[in-house]
Amino acid sequence: MIKNKYVERYISLYEKGKIKLNKERIMLIEYLKEHVLSRDDLYFDDKHIEQCIQFIEKWYFPLKEFQKFVIAFFFLFNKETKRLFYRRFLIMMGRGGGKNGLISGISNYMNSELYGIRNYNISIVANSEDQAKTSFEEVYNVIEENKTLQRSFHLTKMRITNRKTKSWLRFRTANPQSKDGGREGMVVFDEIHMYETAQTVRVMRGGLGKVPHPREVYIGTDGYVREGFIDSMKKQAMEVLQGKRPDSTLFPFICKIDDPDEVDDFEMWEKANPMLEKPLTDYAQNLFETMKEEYDDLEIDPSGREEFMTKRMNLPEEDIEKSVATWEEIWATGFESEPDDPNPVLRKMPELEQRMCVGGLDYARIKDFASVGLLFKIDGNYIWKTHSFVRKEFLKQVKLNAPIDEWEKQGLLTKVSGPVIDIKHIVDWFVEMRLIYGFNTIVADTFRLDLVKTALEAEGFELVYIRNPRAIHSLLAPRIETLFAKRQLIFGDNPLMRWATNNVLVVTKKDGNKEYHKKDELTRKTDPFQAFVHAMYKADDILVEEENFFLSDIKF
Repeated sequence: MIKNKYVERYISLYEKGKIKLNKERIMLIEYLKEHVLSRDDLYFDDKHIEQCIQFIEKWYFPLKEFQKFVIAFFFLFNKETKRLFYRRFLIMMGRGGGKNGLISGISNYMNSELYGIRNYNISIVANSEDQAKTSFEEVYNVIEENKTLQRSFHLTKMRITNRKTKSWLRFRTANPQSKDGGREGMVVFDEIHMYETAQTVRVMRGGLGKVPHPREVYIGTDGYVREGFIDSMKKQAMEVLQGKRPDSTLFPFICKIDDPDEVDDFEMWEKANPMLEKPLTDYAQNLFETMKEEYDDLEIDPSGREEFMTKRMNLPEEDIEKSVATWEEIWATGFESEPDDPNPVLRKMPELEQRMCVGGLDYARIKDFASVGLLFKIDGNYIWKTHSFVRKEFLKQVKLNAPIDEWEKQGLLTKVSGPVIDIKHIVDWFVEMRLIYGFNTIVADTFRLDLVKTALEAEGFELVYIRNPRAIHSLLAPRIETLFAKRQLIFGDNPLMRWATNNVLVVTKKDGNKEYHKKDELTRKTDPFQAFVHAMYKADDILVEEENFFLSDIKF
């Protein structure tokens, strides 16, 4: 058994009912008891734990018990190898929980002569410069205001360097094309909900391991973009918490409310923000009052609920009045299991070859995205098989909030050259699909009618064009919402389609009719979903639903 007083104290606070923990932190305690604290080949470096806590409380602010608990695991070592047991830390909680402040204090300590490792360099990385500078500027200001610290550190607006250890602290923006690992001892990734892929992380962590005690720290509050880097980290964390990876180097400290209804119980708010654990500090009291004002405002302006739930309660919640479906419903188009299951179970895809289907096409913006697809109806379910085309030049000009390269490798899209997306790509795809599936009808909008109609009809397709695409949205919206709710849509494991569906903004007009728009005009593309809507317009007129109906059964 290994012990540390701060770890024992925090666990005791929970077991005695003095603090409220969410499901993930309860799982963390159980995991630690069974797989970590029960070991005798590990040890807490109490000297550095004490020094770090004292350093932060002297120069920064008093620490709460949860912060001391987390700090202890930054200094957990293997007795034999003298290496860190935890190299990676995931710290997620509601806004105002002091994530950046904690990282500021820890980083400053690790740069100091108290930690004593030469060249223990630290980079703080975020999507925006302002966010990347948050902790950096806090450390800068603390040092600038204290003459004692000024004797130990050299300050510039870009770098803070310890005079004895030569260890520096800097900030960087998350642009993987222009970044290299810099022989860091620790890299802090801030605002991780903004990372579309792990590319930035892979680049920046490349400099780790060249000095002792390499660490990666991931901090943030949950966000609106699904299936990005943060969802990947949450799945890894759940595997650890479930005891499936007992030797994992990841320490997951995740704070959130467990159920949306808990937002109405102020006593539950500390689950998402441990800064609100009693007794409240002056900072925590001000934080609570601010959050209470924001909560009260929701009665007058309910549109702020999505932001409050995501950023304050760390529990993303879609505004069902503005979204086509909940994320759970969108996820169910491909999986039997829940979104946070680290080992997702795929839905069974019906046999589609030689089945009747109807084609869908969205070719409205030929300078960026275009999508095609085939819609089938089998046993009451609608199955959507789709592909997209995207211009390479467009990708250079606009930073999409999506892992385009990964999707290309999965065969979900094709990057094309040229000033526009040539109609030939569209036609060739449908011709190729006609060799496998039974269809002749393609439904499209009329934006490029002459171009599309001539090219497709030349190959023998029948083109059904929609004169006013948004007019059909109000007709189809109730049906589409019902199909999502009843889990009667199957996209397969298609993250591109899930992304496009999640990007749809449902706008309810004064007459009650609904239209499908984009949550962001440039970066949140919806073309695959719009192609699906076009196909749905004629699906029930064309598709025949008979359990054993195949084209090969017809006697010509």
